[in-house]
Amino acid sequence: MTNDTQAAGSCCGSSSASATPEVPAERNLLGGAADDMTVCPVMAGTPVSKAQAVAVGLFRDFEGERYYFCCAGCGPAFDADPAKYAASMA
Repeated sequence: MTNDTQAAGSCCGSSSASATPEVPAERNLLGGAADDMTVCPVMAGTPVSKAQAVAVGLFRDFEGERYYFCCAGCGPAFDADPAKYAASMA
């Protein structure tokens, strides 16, 4: 039997995300104070701690706003169509 709990609800479950050495897949970006929390624009509804995302470089600035990601796989997806993901956060 395999353990697939990490893949559920996140793009972090793929082997490509864990291959990024500067952002370990096991890093928990879900913990933080209520005013520190936001949601990932790529994985809609996935909570992200802003401070922890910044600490590991999981954010992008677009049109004067900062967007925080739940895992390393979300940055490139956001880069491919930032307007689409920014609109989903409005």
